[in-house]
Amino acid sequence: MKLWGGRFQKETDNLVNELNASIGFDQRLYREDITGSMAHAAMLADCGIISRADADAIINGLQGILEDAEAGKIEFTADNEDIHMNVEALLTARIGDAGKRLHTARSRNDQVALDFRMYVREQIPVITGQLLELETVLCRQARQYQTAVMPGYTHLQRAQPISFAQHLMAYAAMFRRDVTRLEDCAARLNECPLGSGALAGTTYPIDRWQTARELGFDAPMGNSLDGVSDRDYALELMSALSILMMHLSRFAEEVILWCSWEFKFIELDDAYATGSSIMPQKKNPDVAELVRGKTGRVYGDLMSLLTVMKGLPLAYNKDMQEDKEPVFDAIDTVEMCVPVFAAMIDTMKVLPENMRKAAGRGFINATDCADYLTKKGMPFRDAYTVTGRLVAACAAQGKTLEDLTLDELKAVSGLFEQDVYDALNLENCMALRKSYGGPAVAETARQIEAIEAFVQQIKDKG
Repeated sequence: MKLWGGRFQKETDNLVNELNASIGFDQRLYREDITGSMAHAAMLADCGIISRADADAIINGLQGILEDAEAGKIEFTADNEDIHMNVEALLTARIGDAGKRLHTARSRNDQVALDFRMYVREQIPVITGQLLELETVLCRQARQYQTAVMPGYTHLQRAQPISFAQHLMAYAAMFRRDVTRLEDCAARLNECPLGSGALAGTTYPIDRWQTARELGFDAPMGNSLDGVSDRDYALELMSALSILMMHLSRFAEEVILWCSWEFKFIELDDAYATGSSIMPQKKNPDVAELVRGKTGRVYGDLMSLLTVMKGLPLAYNKDMQEDKEPVFDAIDTVEMCVPVFAAMIDTMKVLPENMRKAAGRGFINATDCADYLTKKGMPFRDAYTVTGRLVAACAAQGKTLEDLTLDELKAVSGLFEQDVYDALNLENCMALRKSYGGPAVAETARQIEAIEAFVQQIKDKG
């Protein structure tokens, strides 16, 4: 008979058992389930609800189950539906009637809410640590290429000269925000649902603050209905992970472009690329492509849980059993993608000569030409128009702005002098962009140092 089978006259249909059982996926919560049960048993004894001897037997029995599970000696069964009933059945089989007292003043509703919340809380530092390593890789690569000029793009058209370091640090800024989003999620979820019961608390004189403290929470959740029905923390996590994957996907798209023959700004290490079964010349950026593809998977996980939760009345509904698989999948996907992406970036070969060659085409110093005239006294809109005419003439003749003679420039505006060639030099164009956040070496150095300090700060806190 099932643990909840007291009022039922028939055995559950096998198809219902298959639909209802969650042990196939929620067994990964066994550590959290056992840890939470130990804290619950200790509290029950401290509050005089069960005897100290029963609590000791329960805790010792749970410890043995945990050790056996860690050693791979336990096979959980669908006959007991979920991880909670599997653990309780194992405990009762091992220690007898004392095991039947564990579930006093508790429901599976607050039990699963606790287990799931603890699991999410434990995974956040794992992902954060992976992001910090990625940040470290970006800083290491950026330090090497602070003077490497490359074209910056808008609309995927060459726009203005930047450095490869600045481009990398733009992604570092994104991943920094991802870390802080995960930290915010961890802070908000750190309230304990245990003691909420099925929905309305309990008549037993429990101490919810004791179990909250014992399990590392800041406080118990303040409303028992909310305690068993809240999955905001899971949605918030998956939202943060979706944004993180979006950042990885944007970066992946650029890696894919950069290592193509059309760009050839980088070359991926052989360990992080694959070949073709028919074309021997191919070196495919499959790591980047898979990360880009798996982003949609994480988005789908978020939408799945949002859809499950959108119409549920308070408090617990069985629909909420569908919360775990999308969260597990999103976490697993991110924890697989971030380290391999970091390793790919860390080992790639950068080709600054090709970046500089590309920067020399596309008139990316046109804004600097207009700024030169503006600094000589011409209104910016007039300088913009003059420079636009020069660009059109150069494009028609297959020239760059630097190719024009001083006489050709003076024919358009008498404000041009010999120093215009210094203003049009791409290295100077980049070096003079000293505004906060810009590509000048001193500015990219500041950006790198800021990210390195952030990484260290987070590590020191952890």
